[in-house]
Amino acid sequence: MIDSHCHLDFEAFGQDRAQVLARAREAGVTCFICIGSGQDTVSARQAVALAGVERDVFAAVGVHPHDVARMSEADWTELDGLAREPRVVGVGETGLDYHYNHSPADVQRQAYERFVALARAVRRPVISHVRDAHDDAVGILTRAGAAEVGGVIHCFTGGVAEARRYLDMGHHLSFSGILTFKNAQPIRDAAAFAPLDRVLIETDAPYLAPIPHRGKRNEPSFMRETLRVLAEVRRADVGEVERATAENTRRLFRLPE
Repeated sequence: MIDSHCHLDFEAFGQDRAQVLARAREAGVTCFICIGSGQDTVSARQAVALAGVERDVFAAVGVHPHDVARMSEADWTELDGLAREPRVVGVGETGLDYHYNHSPADVQRQAYERFVALARAVRRPVISHVRDAHDDAVGILTRAGAAEVGGVIHCFTGGVAEARRYLDMGHHLSFSGILTFKNAQPIRDAAAFAPLDRVLIETDAPYLAPIPHRGKRNEPSFMRETLRVLAEVRRADVGEVERATAENTRRLFRLPE
């Protein structure tokens, strides 16, 4: 398995990061993409640093849409440099979150377009967070030319209709522990609908632990629960889905074998 989206640099893992990685490796996770996207550029720096010392960890860099209103030109300059580091494989997470609107919607849209432009400049795929904003997200990804470098809608929470729009653009969909929740039938329908060669799995650790771990700190070793449900809704063999999602992640992020 490859955890295509986790936040191993976060303070939630500050006391036992080595043990968390060891448990994940024992559970069959062979690679991690650490998403350096927090309130500022500190997370991006930390993710790049972690990828520099752990052979199976790669990084992505960005600033979460919640916090883009606080970004300075110095932040953009720093992220441009970090995005070119050899262990950085994606730009993000970026995107739109109209559920909370912690940053004004117009500022989120401007930053999202700028992050897509950065992804194109450095030839890395775009990692998008989209909540209650699918119409605007599809519009921005299309206008900004994200198809040039590809991308993934992380922690996909839409239904079949939303899935179809992103898939038609050539994007991938990544499914998290939410797939296991009782009220997640529209997401399971989308997971069954998407072509197998466009599906990724993730933890979003330390968030969104799957059942039966819901309510606990999430960690990559829990990802097999999400994989199991993904295979179940697709009526497919677990091993087949495990191999496919890992290969999809390698291909999208251009990871070494």
